[in-house]
Amino acid sequence: MSYRLFLSVTLAALLLMWGGASFASDAGTPLDGAKQVAQFSDMKGAGAAADAQGDASDYDDFDDMDEYADTETLIADPLSGVNLVMFHFNDAMYHAIFKPVATGYAWAVPPAPRQWVRNFFTNMLYPVRFVNNILQGKFDAAYMETSKFIANTSWGLLGFADVTSTMKRNWEPERPTADGLGQTLGKAGIGHGIYIVWPFIGPSSIRETAGWLGDSYLDPLSYGDLSFVEFMAIRAYKNVNTLSLQLRGNEYEALTEGAIDKYAAVRDAYIRFRAKKVQE
Repeated sequence: MSYRLFLSVTLAALLLMWGGASFASDAGTPLDGAKQVAQFSDMKGAGAAADAQGDASDYDDFDDMDEYADTETLIADPLSGVNLVMFHFNDAMYHAIFKPVATGYAWAVPPAPRQWVRNFFTNMLYPVRFVNNILQGKFDAAYMETSKFIANTSWGLLGFADVTSTMKRNWEPERPTADGLGQTLGKAGIGHGIYIVWPFIGPSSIRETAGWLGDSYLDPLSYGDLSFVEFMAIRAYKNVNTLSLQLRGNEYEALTEGAIDKYAAVRDAYIRFRAKKVQE
């Protein structure tokens, strides 16, 4: 099965699940508790804006989450048993494999080349940011993303160098650049559905998963002549490289190491964060 066919089948299945999850909007109690979370994950609203300099990374602003504590009710979690198993699996993989690999990678590779790799992947995801900026009516942000993409691709050697980060700007977009299709769907009034924890990927929901898969069709990497294994290997390298730049002050560890219920803390913080992104 090709990667794009796999995406199509998965997206169709999620949309069918979405139709049966309408009860989620009435579930739970107001969110409280955790302020910070970072998952070794690509499920952050596609991650298209997560690594961009000048934009808040996906989990940078959790110290402001109290402002959003009453914006959503706790997401329905009928799959809590399976989700809990997946959460502990991901947590074990993070501590046993991902963090040690990222630590060794950071020891072997200087920060500058790792930042260049991060810049390249961020630049490559320009189509995700551009399309979702247009869909959200953020035309000034779409213009800014386009100008940055042209400059970084041409003068920044395909985006390895972020030449726009040091340029003086006469103006900034009124609102932050689009986070991905999950954010766009949320702005359209579509609820989360139910909470889902994916192995390796991390916390999500039906809405955010559908958004992530939809954004994958705008990812140039999806159209490369790659097998599924090769595609996932590149994604894994991207995530390890990103994690290697975030080893200090890691929000995921700050949250989970001090939490009585790590699963609930991550779930609540993730949903509150997505509520914040929808309001941007």
